[in-house]
Amino acid sequence: MKLVTRAQLGWPASAAPAQPSAEGVKVHYEGAPVSVKLLDDHDLCLAKWKAIREDHLANPKENYSDIAYNYGACPHGHLLEGRGLGKRTGANGNQELNRAHYAICGLVGSEGLTKPTDAMLHAIRDGIELLRRHGAGNEIKGHRDGFATKCPGAHLYAWVEKGAPRPGGAPTVPGPRPVVDLSKVIAAALHDPAKAGTPVSYAGVRTVEKALVAEGLLDVKYADGHFGGATVKAYSGWQERCGYTGADANGIPGQVSLDRLGEAHGFDVRP
Repeated sequence: MKLVTRAQLGWPASAAPAQPSAEGVKVHYEGAPVSVKLLDDHDLCLAKWKAIREDHLANPKENYSDIAYNYGACPHGHLLEGRGLGKRTGANGNQELNRAHYAICGLVGSEGLTKPTDAMLHAIRDGIELLRRHGAGNEIKGHRDGFATKCPGAHLYAWVEKGAPRPGGAPTVPGPRPVVDLSKVIAAALHDPAKAGTPVSYAGVRTVEKALVAEGLLDVKYADGHFGGATVKAYSGWQERCGYTGADANGIPGQVSLDRLGEAHGFDVRP
C-alpha cells in the first residue's frame, strides 16, 4: 500500500464526526471531467485531491467539515488520506447513508480520464481492506446504490458489481500481518541507543525499521533490529511527517504515529 497521509498533504487532523464502524464501503468518482494528464504526473493527482478538499470546504450549501471522502485513489496506485479512519463520510448523500458506509473516491470522472487504471483499482482495494481492519463491514457498493446518481461511473461501477476484485487475480484477502508490540518498541527506543553494537532487544524493531527505510528516512544498513540513534532520528522524521513538532517528535514511538506507519507498510500495532 502506498499511503499519502494528511500530514504529507499539509492538512491538519480531520474535523469530521467520529464513527468507529460502518456496514462497508461505497466507491465514488468525480462527477465532472478529470484530465488525462494525471496519468503522467502524480503531482497533478495530489493537486487534484487538494482541490477537491478546497471545493468541499468552500461549499456553504453542504457545510462540509472536511473533504467528503475517507480516502481517494489515484491512477498511480497511491491511497490518498481524506477524512481517514474512524470518521463519518460526507459523500453518500445523507446522514443515514453516510452512517451506513465509509467512502473511497477514485480519481476518474465523467469525461477525460474515465477508466480506472489497474493501479487505481489496487489502491481502492487497499483502502477497502484498511477500512475493514478498522471497523468497516464486508459490503462494497457504489454511490448509486441507495442514491440517485451516476456515481461511480460505468467503469468503476462494473468493477464494484464484480465484487471489486484485484486486477490480475491477486488475492483480495490479505494474509496474516506482522503485529508490533508498542510497549516493547518504546522500551527498545529508550534502551538500545545507550548500548554498544547492534543488540536485537525486540524482533518487532526490524519491522518498524523496514518501514522507515521504505519511507526514505533510514539507511538500510541501520535496519538491524537495534533501535539505536539512527533509528531514533529516523522515527523523529516520521513523527514530523505526521504533524508532530518539538518534544512530540523525539523519536520515541507513540500509538498514533506507529499506527500510521503500520497502515502505510502492512503491520498492526498492539498497545
